[in-house]
Amino acid sequence: MSERLKDKVAIITGGGRGIGKAFALRFVEEGAKILIPDINLENAEAVASEIKGKGGVAVAMRADISDEKSVNQIAEKAVQQFGRADILINNAGIWYGVDVTPWDQWKIADWDRIFAVNVKGTWLCSKAIAPLMKKQSKGKIINIASNVPRVPAAQFFLPYACTKGAVYTLTHAMAWALGPSGINVNAIGPGLTATEASLAQKDIDTTYQFAVAAQSMQRREQPSDLVGTAVFLASADSDFINGQVIYVDGGTVML
Repeated sequence: MSERLKDKVAIITGGGRGIGKAFALRFVEEGAKILIPDINLENAEAVASEIKGKGGVAVAMRADISDEKSVNQIAEKAVQQFGRADILINNAGIWYGVDVTPWDQWKIADWDRIFAVNVKGTWLCSKAIAPLMKKQSKGKIINIASNVPRVPAAQFFLPYACTKGAVYTLTHAMAWALGPSGINVNAIGPGLTATEASLAQKDIDTTYQFAVAAQSMQRREQPSDLVGTAVFLASADSDFINGQVIYVDGGTVML
């Protein structure tokens, strides 16, 4: 690897499995040191152990990004362990257990729970880590959005789709707010990706048939398909890119 992120400190929320794990493993190969906050400490520790076994540097911790006190502990941990934070990937979110459901049959508790993590949690993490980046007049925040708000499937995953639409707005707003401080804020919009959470959904084979049929590149998206874009947005190669949402979905959404 080229070590495009050599000696950078990356915080990857929800890095204990799925897309977050793929980011963590690739970022270490690119020279980064990793902090992995995850609601499931066992998963985070397993990824950190795998990274250490390969000679990398990683620290696991339990964190609930919907809770401000817990999020503030992420910032404290970054300073304690590494003295800084260069990259924040707001990857943690609720997708596990979000099954195809008619738009008017979601429960209020579902809306509250999904928004608390996917939107409020992304905002809380950014608010906690941005001051560390401001001190060095440089930083990269990468939000994980989705192509769901832009495709017909939004009607079947409505609260989730609405949270990802909110992440778009949050990305643009934070880019305006933090750009003058030298902090880039961008987002990646994956399509339906073959993670543990996706593959556990009801009728996932049928869902994948529709998803792949809508793609111009007709195969299932894998977590590994997203890591190159994340490295680019975290590296100096993207220093003059701000407030953008890059769709990595096999050519479903085309701007």
